[in-house]
Amino acid sequence: MYKHRNPTEADITPESLFHQRRRILQALGITAATLSLPGAARADLLSWFKGAAPPAPGKPLSFSQPTMWHPNLPLTPEDKVTGYNNFYEFGLDKADPAANAGGLKTEGWKIQIDGEVAKPITLDIDDIRRRFPLEERIYRFRCVEAWSMVIPWVGFPLSQLIKHVEPTSNARYVAFQTLLDPEQMPGQKDRFIGGGLDYPYVEGLRMDEALHPLTLLAVGVYGKTLPPQNGAPIRLVTPWKYGFKNIKSIVHIRLTREQPPSTWNLAAPNEYGFYANVNPNVDHPRWSQASERFIGSGGLLNVQRQPTLLFNGYADQVASLYNGMDLRENF
Repeated sequence: MYKHRNPTEADITPESLFHQRRRILQALGITAATLSLPGAARADLLSWFKGAAPPAPGKPLSFSQPTMWHPNLPLTPEDKVTGYNNFYEFGLDKADPAANAGGLKTEGWKIQIDGEVAKPITLDIDDIRRRFPLEERIYRFRCVEAWSMVIPWVGFPLSQLIKHVEPTSNARYVAFQTLLDPEQMPGQKDRFIGGGLDYPYVEGLRMDEALHPLTLLAVGVYGKTLPPQNGAPIRLVTPWKYGFKNIKSIVHIRLTREQPPSTWNLAAPNEYGFYANVNPNVDHPRWSQASERFIGSGGLLNVQRQPTLLFNGYADQVASLYNGMDLRENF
């Protein structure tokens, strides 16, 4: 039987993650010597961390609340959903996105959908909200760093958008790209701030994954439009996959014949697979995935550690997508 224990400081910032980021900084030549630079040079290098204006409050959305998508799960408080996340375009630490994404401009945001489709189209975010009925869905969220939340997203099934553009018989995958704008997203122009990744951030799904009823394009959270730090104005949500698969601030969706690249898989293919399915039996090479820290209503030093569920608890719905696949090889 799994025994609960009180979390330690290492649970809040996993030692493995600390060393991962340390290796990234060392690879980029960022060392303690940086802090011994003359004051002006050091201030110039680190001035970005002062942050931008705080994000404006989200606007209320109109949406339905289907009972089938409202399981009896304890929600993670809104301030933690919006204040504790990863968005390396705005910095490496969990609080950086909320502190630094407030300047992201989302009015008039456009999304291009093309590739292996009969009807390519470009839509702006207001048009998307009008065309596709929105609904609230309460989903588990699991980060590859072994922490989890329960989040009430507002959005619509990706399948509705895909059907709208009429895929051809050659469409086998769906590729996604986030905004490329180094002026608004400083991590894209500074490898120190951006975690050493190549930008723009890209991701992809197999077509059957993209068409699955669970796969959501979210435009809101907690009943309001998405804040910038959570991927405004539109992001992907695939609740049975690790969080890095859920690409934020999407500007381009392309249907393709070949498997598209994905950012973390390109950066470290032995650590981050294309599928990124939550699996307690397949550890990250540098830490266990058997359990997770659920971030609920308590303080960050008072979190509940719980066993990780296969496919993040959605095995009944999605396991059939991977029949016959070796989940250790296709991780």
